[in-house]
Amino acid sequence: MTRMLEDKIIIVTGAGSGMGAAAVNIFAREGAHVVAVGRTASKLPPGRDRNGDIPAVLPFVADVSKGDEVKRLVEATVARFGRLDGAFNNAAIDGVIAKTADYPEEEWDQVIAINLKGAWNCMRYQIPAMLASGGGAIVNNASSLSEVGQFSMPAYCASKAGLVGLTKAAALDYGASGIRVNALSPGVVQSPMLQIQIDANPQIRDILVSRQVIGRLGIPEELAEAAAWMLSDRASFMVGANVAVDGGYLAL
Repeated sequence: MTRMLEDKIIIVTGAGSGMGAAAVNIFAREGAHVVAVGRTASKLPPGRDRNGDIPAVLPFVADVSKGDEVKRLVEATVARFGRLDGAFNNAAIDGVIAKTADYPEEEWDQVIAINLKGAWNCMRYQIPAMLASGGGAIVNNASSLSEVGQFSMPAYCASKAGLVGLTKAAALDYGASGIRVNALSPGVVQSPMLQIQIDANPQIRDILVSRQVIGRLGIPEELAEAAAWMLSDRASFMVGANVAVDGGYLAL
């Protein structure tokens, strides 16, 4: 059976850990040539050229909050591979934990810059590249907190709700031109970002597990599998959707 992403050229942001790192491995397993993007070179996977049936992986250092760096990323991808077929815009930060009226302005600006503006920066360069080669697919990694609130995470909740709105707007703008734009909304997934919160307050893990109908936290690979399908031609009728992969978090 043909692999889901056979010979597709796909950008993955936030590829240094968590869902991004899992996506690099799973997309490559499914046949994609992957550009693995992150802010810290030492956290990115080693590069490799295509070797027979083994896809290429290109590590690339860029900060998605900076438009000129994203432009350079997309240009380098097209120069290396000749086109761009897909993107998993996954880069994000949690920000500090603080109530809405106490939230530090500089933290607010950083969360919005990476989580929301960063995805817009990516799409505004990815979309022209995809149009030039006949179409493509984009998955923006949102969150279940795009639909429900969370105590003391105003910037994160706002950024992810905004990302879903941005996704739907882009889907309407470019769906007829052959570019499918969708959002993926994870529930609570075991990740380096989450582990920082658990280390600071070990009781939070049990609280979070209690919100998952499935009775456990998610793992990054489960989300990456969903993203791989959404980016593949098997999801060809999915446009402008926000897909919850959340262990039942939003069903409560």
